[in-house]
Amino acid sequence: MKIGIIPNVSKKNILDFVYFITNRLRESKLQFVISEAFLASFEVLPEALQKAEYNNNDEIFKDCDIIISIGGDGTMLTTAYDALKYNSPIIGINFGKLGFLAELDDHNLNELIENIVEGKYIIEERMALEAVELRSSQKKLYSINDFVIDKGRWVKMIDLTIKVDDEYVSTFAADGIIIATPTGSTGYSLSAGGPIVNPKANVITISPISPHTLTMRPLVLSSEQKITITVNSAHSSVQVNCDGQRVHYYDPPATFEIRKSEMPIRLIHIQSTNYFQILRKKLYWGLDVRNNQRNRK
Repeated sequence: MKIGIIPNVSKKNILDFVYFITNRLRESKLQFVISEAFLASFEVLPEALQKAEYNNNDEIFKDCDIIISIGGDGTMLTTAYDALKYNSPIIGINFGKLGFLAELDDHNLNELIENIVEGKYIIEERMALEAVELRSSQKKLYSINDFVIDKGRWVKMIDLTIKVDDEYVSTFAADGIIIATPTGSTGYSLSAGGPIVNPKANVITISPISPHTLTMRPLVLSSEQKITITVNSAHSSVQVNCDGQRVHYYDPPATFEIRKSEMPIRLIHIQSTNYFQILRKKLYWGLDVRNNQRNRK
């Protein structure tokens, strides 16, 4: 068993935490390799980290059995995107704010390592999306959370036409539209009024962003369906944002075909965590806040 460690070097106290986790891995007789970006970010390292094995991320994804991403959800999404083509299983340790994808923290670390040693963990496949703009030669786009097609720097709304499996759905004006996986349903899509979708559901959600009509509501589709969206704008370009990290610009009118990718991401879960527990803990879903108010009185 070989563990790859991908830390977000911009996080406060990340050096201390990597030192701590690598010591625990050594004690458990687990082999590990650290991203060389970590080595390049610090002039002085503890002796144990100086002697550790380092490699570039591509080699880590190819050689390691498990990838540990240390950071927030953004770090987890970046790591998962880089690992897509290698089919590497990933688990996230939260060093950020919410930590919905990076569901563990330092309190779960000993349990995580024990579960890895004993093989008591679950690998869950999560859907990813791919998109291509039909009128350009730009490469295929991928997202794990969502594609956001929006007006970019333009101050006015853009026009969007949706087709599903080549059948016309609607044309409307809005600031943009979010096409989300179940994993991404608790992100920007949720803020725009979209539904929370369990990751076991094979569906894709479409959520308009500030549509200029009250009748334009979120739509849930089968993951086997092809979505075609044509975007027109009076501005010089429209913007496509992949997972809130990779931004691409296209000349309008632009037409995008979006479908489920054949390359899923693989997330590791330890036995003590489950999706609904995370919903309650991180998003306070279903909890009656009035109970807390009574307790404070």
